Amino acid sequence: MLNRQSYNEAHRFTTSKVQQIMTSQATSSHSTPQFTTSDAQPIETASPNRRLLVIFSLLVVYIVWGTTYLGIRFALESFPPYFLMGSRFLAAGGLLFVFLRARGAPMPTRVQWRSAAIVAVLLLVFGMGSVALAEQSVSSGLTATLVATSPLWALLFSMLWGGRPQRIEWAGVALGIAGVALLSREGALQANPAGIALVMFATIAWSLGSIWSRHLPMPKGAMGNAAEMLIGGVILTVLSVVRGEHLIGTPTVSASAALIYLIVFGSLLTLTAYMYLLDTVHPTLATSYAFVNPPIALFLGVLLGGEHLTGSALLALPVIFAALLLISLRKNDTKRVH
Repeated sequence: MLNRQSYNEAHRFTTSKVQQIMTSQATSSHSTPQFTTSDAQPIETASPNRRLLVIFSLLVVYIVWGTTYLGIRFALESFPPYFLMGSRFLAAGGLLFVFLRARGAPMPTRVQWRSAAIVAVLLLVFGMGSVALAEQSVSSGLTATLVATSPLWALLFSMLWGGRPQRIEWAGVALGIAGVALLSREGALQANPAGIALVMFATIAWSLGSIWSRHLPMPKGAMGNAAEMLIGGVILTVLSVVRGEHLIGTPTVSASAALIYLIVFGSLLTLTAYMYLLDTVHPTLATSYAFVNPPIALFLGVLLGGEHLTGSALLALPVIFAALLLISLRKNDTKRVH
């Protein structure tokens, strides 16, 4: 886990980057952007600042999100799943909400709260809540591997709103799924059918919420993230009480550190970056993190979690990176630059 000095440095770096992304979002158009092929603009022609924010956001969801699967596993040593996720999102959402209101961000309207609630249920309750529940019986590496199907579901759901996936996208997704199939042959990744079903349910819900959020009147800028996390945190906490979850003994140091990491990096930083990508680039590129997270989760599982890695996972890595390359070659990646 992080020592105090490295945590403080990381926290200062994270805070500056989150503020940069939130400032960029807050100064965008006051209308809720809707994606169509005609209003897309290639990322190469975007402003330098916008390109840097897109690249930084992609790196965040690629790398940091890949570490959160193991973070959830460590946190589950002391915290029950819904209590863990409820605490995570209530803390992150509350901090972000207070910060934004102090900077003069407007309070969401009733319609915007309703839209945020829809997205919160799909992404955080059905999505992240189910992932935490599944990781009680499914390894962190296999969880990340199954989540790698999200770009495929995102493509399918985008068609409900008139999306027209390009052939290169279908080829990239097909190649990515082939890489995931190779990863699934990893001998150390054992799980029960119920756990696998939970992860697949979480992936489908997450993909639907990601696409639907682009067509809902969401709160402007980072306030949308704060509203979603607050609502999701409340619902998850209520579900925790209904399920009768409770702490068993004093939380361990590693579990407590993991929870802090999930709040600061896994929520404040990554969710802000992810929602920025959903509002800026094509859904397939925004969800391409799913092809990078599994290798990171697998290697961290071996390095820190005592999991074992065999040849099938190593064979899958080049396939996954090739799929990511195909998806990144899609024309008209970026939406209208405000």
